[in-house]
Amino acid sequence: MLRNFIGTSGWCYNHWVGRFYPENLYSYRWLEYYMKKFDTVELNASFYRLPREKTFENWRKRTPENFLFSVKMNRFVTHVKRLLESKNELKNFFSRVSKLEEKCGPILIQLPPSLEFEMSRTEKFLRELEKNYRNYKFTIECRNETWFNKGVYDLFKEYSIALCISDTPNYPYVEKITADFVYVRLHGHEVLYASNYSEEQLQDWASKIRKWNNKDLDVYVYFDNDADAYAVFNALRLKEILNN
Repeated sequence: MLRNFIGTSGWCYNHWVGRFYPENLYSYRWLEYYMKKFDTVELNASFYRLPREKTFENWRKRTPENFLFSVKMNRFVTHVKRLLESKNELKNFFSRVSKLEEKCGPILIQLPPSLEFEMSRTEKFLRELEKNYRNYKFTIECRNETWFNKGVYDLFKEYSIALCISDTPNYPYVEKITADFVYVRLHGHEVLYASNYSEEQLQDWASKIRKWNNKDLDVYVYFDNDADAYAVFNALRLKEILNN
């Protein structure tokens, strides 16, 4: 059964209080409030600091049966090691993420803008994922133009890696399907993290999602334009459009 997973990139934003979260709601109850509206979230915090195993386990226990967490890979793998010699870091990452069990959605691998494509580096990294973590879905968000070519697309298809469709004013935008699912990050079309998506833009995204569904593809969409809680209201409106 096809599913569309629509949510936001993170839920812990103080500036959402009074806009999305009630003024008198304690922060440790934000997740419970969030999951009344959404059935998925993208974990951004894991990129900056990897939570403890117990934290992942608690998130799994606190959320409903069909809730999914897409998890952003820790920056030590992508930005410090730059995909090289990262076996130990990957082992540590997945030992913790595994505590989400069936509630773990795709793993987001966001690459730094300065990282150019190198076949040997990339293939070695993808072989490691396939060998030891094949039970997970992966999407890679590329931010350097050297990644956007047929050779990369073919490589991603070979390893069933979804090329992340990333809408941002700063980085390349390409719609290329390379896996059996689609992963979209909406960072703000005009201003990074800070612009509101218009009704016309949301209708356009709904049309794209329906097109992908017609090709038997599940679609994951996360709004990262957290300023003024735009992400929340854009995600809610996109869900509403798709449900009509």
